[in-house]
This record gives sequence, C-alpha cells and structure tokens, in this order.
Amino acid sequence: MVKFGSFIAEKKVLILIVCIILLIPSVYGIINTRINYDMLTYLPKDMDTVKGQDILLNDFGKGAFSIIIVNGMKPYQISQLRQEIEKIDNVASVISYDSLFDVTIPLEILPDKYREAFNKDDETLMAVFFDSSTSADETIVAIQKLRQVTGDNCFVTGMSALVTDLKELCEREEPIYVGLAVILATIIMMIFLDSWILPFIFLANIGIAVLYNLGTNIFIGEISYITKALSAVLQLAVTMDYSIFLWHSYCERKSEFSNKETAMAQAISDTFVSLIGSSSTTIAGFLALCFMSFTLGFDLGLVMAKGVLLGVICCITTLPATILVFDKALEKTMHKPVIPKFKKFTKLVVNHPIIFFIVFVILAVPAYYGNRKTEIYYDIGGSLPRDLDYVIANTKLEEDFDMASTHMLLVDSHMSAKDAINMLDEIKSVDGVKVALGFNSLVGSSIPEEIIPDSLKDVLKSDKYQLMLISSKYKVASDEVNAQIENINSIVKKYDKNGMLIGEAPCTKDMISVTDHDFKVVNAISIAAVFVIIAISTKSLSLPILLVSVIEFAVFVNLGIPYYSGVALPFIAPICISTIQLGSTVDYAILMTTRYKKERMDGKSSYNAALIALRTSMPSIIVSALGFFAATYGVGLYSDIDMISSMCSLMARGAILSMVSVLLIVPSMFRIFDKIICKTTIGMGSIKNKQFDVQA
Repeated sequence: MVKFGSFIAEKKVLILIVCIILLIPSVYGIINTRINYDMLTYLPKDMDTVKGQDILLNDFGKGAFSIIIVNGMKPYQISQLRQEIEKIDNVASVISYDSLFDVTIPLEILPDKYREAFNKDDETLMAVFFDSSTSADETIVAIQKLRQVTGDNCFVTGMSALVTDLKELCEREEPIYVGLAVILATIIMMIFLDSWILPFIFLANIGIAVLYNLGTNIFIGEISYITKALSAVLQLAVTMDYSIFLWHSYCERKSEFSNKETAMAQAISDTFVSLIGSSSTTIAGFLALCFMSFTLGFDLGLVMAKGVLLGVICCITTLPATILVFDKALEKTMHKPVIPKFKKFTKLVVNHPIIFFIVFVILAVPAYYGNRKTEIYYDIGGSLPRDLDYVIANTKLEEDFDMASTHMLLVDSHMSAKDAINMLDEIKSVDGVKVALGFNSLVGSSIPEEIIPDSLKDVLKSDKYQLMLISSKYKVASDEVNAQIENINSIVKKYDKNGMLIGEAPCTKDMISVTDHDFKVVNAISIAAVFVIIAISTKSLSLPILLVSVIEFAVFVNLGIPYYSGVALPFIAPICISTIQLGSTVDYAILMTTRYKKERMDGKSSYNAALIALRTSMPSIIVSALGFFAATYGVGLYSDIDMISSMCSLMARGAILSMVSVLLIVPSMFRIFDKIICKTTIGMGSIKNKQFDVQA
C-alpha cells in the first residue's frame, strides 16, 4: 500500500481533476434515478395482495384507486365534474352516483345502502380508478391534475394521494436535512479537531463520496424515499471516522518524514489497514438488511454499503490529494483541540470495574424488556403532518362517512349471482364493514339491470374476475381492521378459493407479518456477521462476545426508551436501527480493544493496559460519536416525516449510548475477564496475569 500511497501523493492534482470530472456522470445519475414513495411495493411478489394488484392492473386496466369527497355540488354539477375527471390522462374510470343511475333519478327513491354509500348531507363520494400503478409517476401527475380540476371544495384520498403529498414534502425537506447535517457536523469538528479549515476539507471529500453513491444508484433503477433521505446524512455520519483516521496518521508521519508526500504515502498505508477493519463491520451491518423479504431493506442496505465502500475509496484517494494541496493553509489554521485528558474519569472507570459491570447487568433487564414492548406503528399516513392534503381528506372521509379504509375484492367472474350476493351479505355482517358493493349486488337489488350502464359493467367485470368494493370503519394497520380482513378472507375462500382481498389495509397487514419475521432474521445475521469479523480481526473467541454484548446493550436501551416514554416507532425503525447502530458503533469497541491487546502483549498489566486503552481511544470515540450525533440529531428534530425523524433521532441517541457504553463497560470487562481474554485470544496465551503495579 505504500507504493499506492506514493502514487496518490505524487499525482494529487490529477486525482482531483479525475474526481471533479466523475462528478458530471454522478449528477446525471442522481437526476435520472427514480424515487419510490410507496412502501407497499416492497412486499414479496408472491403474496396474494401483490398478485391481486397486478391482476387489477392487467385484467381491469386499473392500478391506483382514490375516493374523492365532493362538497356542496348539485347532481348536474357532479355529473359535469365526473366527465372532466374522466378526461384526465391515466384516469381509467370514475364511479359516482350519476354513473350508477341516471342523474334525473331523485336520491330519495334509491335504496338506503346506495344513497348512504355515495351521499351525506351536501357531500358526495366519487371513486376514481387510474390505469397506472399506485406510485407511478403518471399517477402522481394525474393526482395533481385531479386536485386542480376538483378545486378547494373537493378532497382526494387514497394511497396515490399519500404518495403525491409525501413526494412533495420530501423534496421540500431534503436539502434542509443535508444542510443541518453539514452545519452541525462542521461545528463539532471545528471544536474537537485541531484545524479550523480541516472540517471543510473533510466535508468536501465526504460530499464527493455521497454524490458518487447517489449517482451510481442509477444502476439499481430506483430507490425509496427513505433511502434517499437518509443516505447522505448517514454516509456523512458513518464515514467521518475514516477522514479522522487519515488525518491523525498523516500528522504522526509528518513528524517522522520531512517530505510531506512521503508522510502521506505512509499515512495512506497505515490508514488502509484501519479502514478495512473499521468499515467491514459497518458494511456487514448494512448488508444484513439485504436479507429482508420486505425489499426496502435490500434497497437501503445496498445503497448504504455502497456508500461506505465509496467513502473508504475517497478517503485513500481524493482526501489525501486535497490535504496535500491545502497543506500550507492547514498548518496556518492549526489550534489546540478542546478535548481534555479525562485522567480522573479514566482512573475512576478502571479502578471500579465491578461497579460498572453490575450497573450494566442491572440495566440490561429493563432495556431488554422495553425493547420487546416498544409499540410499533405501520400506518404511514397516520404519522404525517395534520395539515397535509391527504390527511385532511382522510380525516373528513372518516368523520363524515364513517369510512377509514377501502378494500377491493377480486373473485371469479363466473361466480353465480346467488353466490355473489350471499357472499357480499356475509361480508356486510362482519364487524366494521359499512358497505359492500359488487355487480351482482346491484343487479340483484330492486334496481333493474337495464338501467345499469355498460361502462359500470366494464368497471366491475372482466373475462376472469369481477371486482367488489368494501368500505370499512376501521383504520389501516389497526388490530380491528386486521381481524376484519381475516374474517372477510375466510368468507371469500368458502365461495372462491382463489379470491383475493387487496388494497392498502390488506397490504399493510401482510407488511406487518413480513417485517416481524424480517426483524428476527436480519438481527441474527447482523450479529453473526459482526461477530465473525471481530473474531477474525482480534483472533479471539471471547472478545467478540464481550464487544457485541456491549453494543447490543446500547441498542436495547435505545429501542427500549420509547416504551418507557410512551412513544411509538415506525415499523422499519427497529430493524434498521439495530443493524446500523451495531455495525457503525462497534468500531468504538474495536478501537479500544486493539490498543488493549497491544499493551497487554507488550507486557503491561491488565490495569495499565485498560487505562492506556481507554485514555488513548477516548478522544477518537468522543469525536466520532459526537459527529454521528450532530449529523443525525438536527434532521430528527426538523423533519415532519415521522419515519425519517424517528430514525434520525434513534441514530443520534444510539451514537451517544454506544459511546457511553463502550467508555464505561468495555474497560471494566477488560479488567474482569482478562484471564479469559488471554486464554481465548491467539498470541495472548503466554501473557502472565499480573496485578497492576503502576496506577498511571
């Protein structure tokens, strides 16, 4: 690696020119990478709810579905509005009162179930079907045009309306996320590093790596809005350490070599070894997310693992070149770092290992319990700001029409009219079902089949399937609606074993079962992967157990706090946080352990080895953790999207909890388990366990 380092040092200007040129395709890639705002598209493709969505699109030419609440319009105005809506691109069909019956038929003579299903006081409902999928770009444009056509007196609900509002909110907030992360991280680095302009060089280098990462996402095709919102902030927080490693190594080597290029070549060689060990656990943590069957994990895990790898590459190429170019400016702006020596604190920790270990064991119980009991929510729309158009419309639909969700049912088009009517009658009797409508329920009623328009028949029937609509009083992701879905499915299977219940609530129910399984799988894989990496790097069987247990303790505390504070977390947070916090903060423990091993193998007592390891690694751990905290905390406070806000707040708190756990518990474990560590670690078996002889 010294030869490679020499090449980078000698060709520093060329490296920077190539670096800048590569930003052009990166920006192109960022612009042309599609962003997905629909969480339900990440469900496994073999689920009935997902298959049903495909059938609805392929057989009926209908993908997305929205309900519009029309306020204060006369029947003839509603008819005109329906015709205007039908002209919008990608609107497949519209079902309203006047599409069911002639507009001249008075509402009063209609059966109660149809009048109440579509009308209440001066409000009327319309059901709009689109010929594109829920989160397709075409659907989002259609929703925007639909809102323009309907005006202020109409309210648009449905997943596509949610996706549209979420996209606008994300695009408005994302630049502020990055700005907050950069400003707060800069403040932390300016205080705790030893140069005033060094933070700007670090951030420029990390910014380049972020742009490369986001640009190469074009090869994936599309990424989720969660990935887009978090990737830049998370990459900044996680890879900041690598820049600090290189800088410290360069400063040490400058005192040994008069030539700065030679010093940098040596620093690159030294740093590369550290980066491999440091980044491998982080990458392993992110790659564990790729094993989720809910493929949002693959999306986030792959992008972030790629980001860490690109961060490492930039750290040993563009960063050394930039430092060398600005070396004189860096020397002129040096200052003393403000981190104290913590001599009394380190002595306190190392002198009382039993006390800190007992505290660790005692706190582990409530932390684990809280982690298991923390409430999880799955209703994405319910966590959005109250003044969002989608939330206003949904609230109005629930309050005025007692409709909190809508299911769609696909059954065999050749089902007899008698069976279809009986099935719908049974469904209507299920708790929380307000209305259940289908072609046969209309024909079999007092309404003559002749007055049912052909356009409506085309909406509700195809060659293979017929479509039925079920409105529910229960909210998406609630226990009540999940029980309702199970009851409806059991009824449907009696009449058609291939029948499929689809819609937001059924898909969300599937998401609940899938992510619950994913959490267990991903957590086990991430722990196993990190364990193996630590075992290989430390050549020990006991050290991986000790280090992973400390970070897992910090994870449990982090995810347990919401239970005791009465806060519900978004469903994706526990899965992602457990792997991200483990992979990115176990480095703190590895850094201290590496120094402890070195001192013990040099003949130091367990006491002095633990003391030196704590004192020397403490500044790096504090700067790293505070940088991680700064990069994520501001986003957590600012964001109106609770899924992003919660995850950033958890990551910020997790960095501090991991730092505190490592600084207090790991040295205590070195003291208590020194004999076991020596016996189970290659190269330490011959070390004699001395009593500490010097209290440094």
